[in-house]
Amino acid sequence: MQALNLPTFEFRISEDSGKLKIFDPLRKKHLALTPEEWVRQHFVHYLIEHRNFPKGLLKLENAVKYHQRSGRYDAVFLDRTGKPFLLVECKAPTVKITQETFDQVKRYNTQLNAPYIAITNGLTHFFMKIDFHENKVFFLDDIPHYQYLSP
Repeated sequence: MQALNLPTFEFRISEDSGKLKIFDPLRKKHLALTPEEWVRQHFVHYLIEHRNFPKGLLKLENAVKYHQRSGRYDAVFLDRTGKPFLLVECKAPTVKITQETFDQVKRYNTQLNAPYIAITNGLTHFFMKIDFHENKVFFLDDIPHYQYLSP
């Protein structure tokens, strides 16, 4: 798999019927090792191990409905009250992050109302804070440690 612009970690890769799989320690199961899964595993590990996001407040790959359509977000970290706090969208390293990606995340967040958003393809990362009162988006240079973020 391609090297990413994220810290590496000890991952376990196996093969099953000629298909590569990566062990997801959070879901405690092997998943198909797709380029997007490679990015998701690295990014979630980064948030938990390097930015102190609590793994107990993480939801992975859940459905979200919007305007009679549905999609699946990659990851959402909740705040301590159980509300969505950080919405994460992962793309494969070969997928360029475009306006279409931002629009996809915006659609998901109309239902989730997470005050923070992260978009990554493992090489390029965007971090945003949403001000719902003023309907503004602020781009951050990096995502702060969990304890320094406020809803």
